[in-house]
This record gives sequence, structure tokens and C-alpha cells, in this order.
Amino acid sequence: MPRAVICHALESLDGLSLQEAPRAPVGPGQVRVEIHAAGINFPDLLMTTGGYQFKPVTPYVPGMEAAGVVSEIGPGVTRFKVGDRVMMGGKTGAFAEEAVAAETQLEPLPDALSFAEGACFRVAYLTAWYALNERAHLKAGEVLLVHGAGGGVGLAAVQIGKMMGATVIGCASSPEKLDVIRASGADHAILYGAGPFKDEVKRLTGGKGADVVFDPIGGEIFEQSLRCMNWGCRLLIIGFTGGVGKAATNLVLIKGASVLGVRAGESAKHDPASGQRSKAALAELAASGKLKPHISHIVPLDRWREAFELIRDRKAIGRVVIQTR
Repeated sequence: MPRAVICHALESLDGLSLQEAPRAPVGPGQVRVEIHAAGINFPDLLMTTGGYQFKPVTPYVPGMEAAGVVSEIGPGVTRFKVGDRVMMGGKTGAFAEEAVAAETQLEPLPDALSFAEGACFRVAYLTAWYALNERAHLKAGEVLLVHGAGGGVGLAAVQIGKMMGATVIGCASSPEKLDVIRASGADHAILYGAGPFKDEVKRLTGGKGADVVFDPIGGEIFEQSLRCMNWGCRLLIIGFTGGVGKAATNLVLIKGASVLGVRAGESAKHDPASGQRSKAALAELAASGKLKPHISHIVPLDRWREAFELIRDRKAIGRVVIQTR
């Protein structure tokens, strides 16, 4: 039987274990995927403790995205055949040696991406693309401030923002992360803790501030960002790994700013055409080699706990991948 990481209780990493799991049957419109690699995201960690907005019923297999090879197809499947390399996405199910998924959960894995790269492409790049294109409408020549730029979704925003012609300022918590941020295309890199980042953003922009702020952290970072906005700034709320921030509405008013929530997956349900546009654009960019995730750690499935701890302890630069084969 294939092995899987199974969460038995939404309490801590102690509620998870690696064990054999029964093979699920493949039904109509479904595909069995032999998983080669799975990408770990911060929401995967939150889900295991019940801290995410989606609370899965236990027992369940964590993991929002993976890459592998189609090993079986069910009746009615038309987009894929046995042997196809694919990327798989969903709320759960990726941290395993195989999974059964709906055909609609799969996308072809571009030849330019390895299994490890494909396993951590969909969530981060779709979030960053949707945020900057569909929500912020980022324009060439504008200043993009990216918080948590050393993380997976932050680095995706750096790459996409630079590709769109923006001047990109990336912020992170260590010099090592700043080096990767610059290598990913950022024009400027700011170290948290070296002083108020809002002052440095003002200095770098000649006193104007940022036109777009990409914020997956929240908390104090969000509140400081309100003080380095240019007129008409669009402040994108991606997440709140640092806590929930409070908006000083007087600052939003004075700068004619917009505070925008970003939920790429949920938005595609309400606007499928937008979701398909984003997926098509990203597939083309990945196939051309213009977008590639930075992976700091690849760990075997036996060491799944280490992967979670790297995310929990903020030791990852870019992405962490669990290799299953």
C-alpha cells in the first residue's frame, strides 16, 4: 500500500504520522497520480492545528499541491492519459506516494519544470499573478513593495512584478534571503529589523512611497505599510502569518488608497474565466522558462516533520519540497 502523512487530530504536529493508506478507487472523471514531489505551504501547517479558514475532517492527508505522473484514468477523462506529467492542486491530499484527484484538479507539468519545481508552482504563482494582475492592476513603472519576499509567494510576486515592469522592493528577515530576493529580480532589498522599513521605502522612492504593497504577513508590517503609501496605493492582503493588522482609515483616506483582499482560489470559483486566464498565462511563462520557483530544501517523505518545521520556524527561503520518489 502507498504511504501517506495522515493528520489524526487538529492540534499539533504530534497529531500527524506517516503510515500506509488504503488505495482509493478511481471513479468517473478521476485520475490516479503517482506523486513524485509535494510542495508545502504555510496554510498546510495552519490546517493541522485548526488555524486555517478551511478545517478538514480528520483523518486526512495534508498537502495542497504536488507533481507526478498519471498512472490510471477513470471513465470520462479526456485531458490526460497514463504516463502524462502533471501538477495537482487541492486543499488536501498531496503528502502521499499517490493520490486520486478529479481531472479538473490537474494541469500539465511543463517540460521546463522538474517534479520538485512543479510541486510548488501552482499556489504561489497563481496567488501572486492574480493579486498583481487582477486585483492591483500593476503597471510598468510603478513601485511594488513585497513583504515576506524571501518566502514562496513573496518570491513569486518579486519575479512577476519585475516581469511586469515594476520597480520592486523586497523585504525579508535575513541577509541570506535578501541575496535570493535580489537574484530573483528585485531592484532593492530591505532587512527587517535594520530600522523602520517605511523610512527606507520613502527614501528609495524619493518620498513618494509604494504604488502597490503585497503583504502576506499582516500585523505590524501591514500597519507600517500604511505609512509608506503613494497616492492611490493598492494594498494587497495575501495572508496574516504575523497576525491581523488594523487599518488606520484616516491614512487610507488621505492617500486615496485601496485595501484589497486576495483569495485566488476562491475568486476562480466566482469568476472561472479569470481563473482560466491566469492559469493559461502562467503555463506559458513556465513553459518558456521565465518563471521558476526557488527551492531551499528538498526532504524525503520519511522526514516530513522536518519540512513542516522549516516552514514553522521561518527557515525556508522560497519553497520546501517533500520528495516521495
